[in-house]
Amino acid sequence: MSKANLILLATLGSAALLGGAFIFQLLGYPPCKMCLWQRWPHALAILAGAVALVRPALMRPLAWIGGLAALTTAGLGAYHTGVERGWWEGPSSCTGGGGLGTDLLSTDIAPIVMCDDVIWSLLGLSMASYNALFSALLAALWFTAARR
Repeated sequence: MSKANLILLATLGSAALLGGAFIFQLLGYPPCKMCLWQRWPHALAILAGAVALVRPALMRPLAWIGGLAALTTAGLGAYHTGVERGWWEGPSSCTGGGGLGTDLLSTDIAPIVMCDDVIWSLLGLSMASYNALFSALLAALWFTAARR
């Protein structure tokens, strides 16, 4: 497979994972703080891929950037999975007993989504777990493209 095809596949993979997160949110599964952290590297990978595909001279360095972004979100997903499973503690701002929070610009009270609660799972894996797995595969695609 060519370098451009690998980058296209990895870019579309991050777009699918990020799009899936937004679809879950629209379906009533609000993200926690750590879920939001996992979205940013996907956005960077998508940007790197889009630029690489229109500027072939930049493919190699942008493939490294895309790979590091995918590896970052994979790591965040693995860390989040550990928090969900109680293997280690997560940030005190989004783990524990839950409660209500307020938006400083609004008088509406919204529930805080806790990072240690699994709100959706399939085959025993949470969204964070799937993000970790698929993002690690995307990182492998990026790094393969960078080495070609």
